[in-house]
Amino acid sequence: MRRVLRRFLADRAGRLGLAGLLLVLGMALAAGWLFPGDPLAIAGPAQVPPFQDPAHWLGTDRLGRDVLAQLCHGARVSLLVGAAAAVLAVGIGLLVGTTAGFLGGWADEALMRLTEAVQTVPSFVLALALILVLGPSLGSIVVAIGLGAWPSPARVVRAEVMALARRDFVDAYRCMGMGWARIAFAKLLPNALAPVLVLATVITASAILIESALSFLGLGDPNRVSWGSMIAEGRAVLRSAWWLSAIPGLAIVVAVLSVSLLGEALTAALDPRRRRR
Repeated sequence: MRRVLRRFLADRAGRLGLAGLLLVLGMALAAGWLFPGDPLAIAGPAQVPPFQDPAHWLGTDRLGRDVLAQLCHGARVSLLVGAAAAVLAVGIGLLVGTTAGFLGGWADEALMRLTEAVQTVPSFVLALALILVLGPSLGSIVVAIGLGAWPSPARVVRAEVMALARRDFVDAYRCMGMGWARIAFAKLLPNALAPVLVLATVITASAILIESALSFLGLGDPNRVSWGSMIAEGRAVLRSAWWLSAIPGLAIVVAVLSVSLLGEALTAALDPRRRRR
């Protein structure tokens, strides 16, 4: 573990990604302390440019709402959706992939056909359809994104478990009277988690983008501030107040790029043979 940590910290891109992620996380954690009120409440004159008013460092939108307050509270939504969707997708993927990879036969065929069926539908299209059915709320967005992202970890775990299931120690566990579920989930699965952890960062970045796109289309939680809804709000005054869309857009870029760099550095740390040259 220490070697992995040293290799990760030695990666410049990994340090950059970690710094960016800590910045976004700090914004999310400090939102309630710095801006305890409603971020959607009117706080001052409309369309104040950034760095013109000490009370509103990033200015105000066309309704007079503080942009920095919305940005910090929007970080909460993006990180929460990204992390929760990744946990849901990885959880389903671990269950399906481990079962299919260990049992094989008809169980593997049935579960992989289901996986392929879900994977043929683009994640954003599936999320869009589920949001229209479930309604626009934070919980439904997490479920919609998670249900569209589980096939990738399922296929990765299946391949890892299938390779491990052929080892001699599996037969030894069977001779000891262990059931297949205990062998698969308690003995084999922990050895197959490394590539899934890396894949979780990809799912998190994708979830942040999908949530922002849904909010931009007006399908986000109407009671929550989102970076996507901030971009949509600023679109109406893009020529006269371009920063209203540029600031949350930059926040999305920083968050997604940070998580992506973190995933690449983690891949290189876990497998030194794949280290960038």
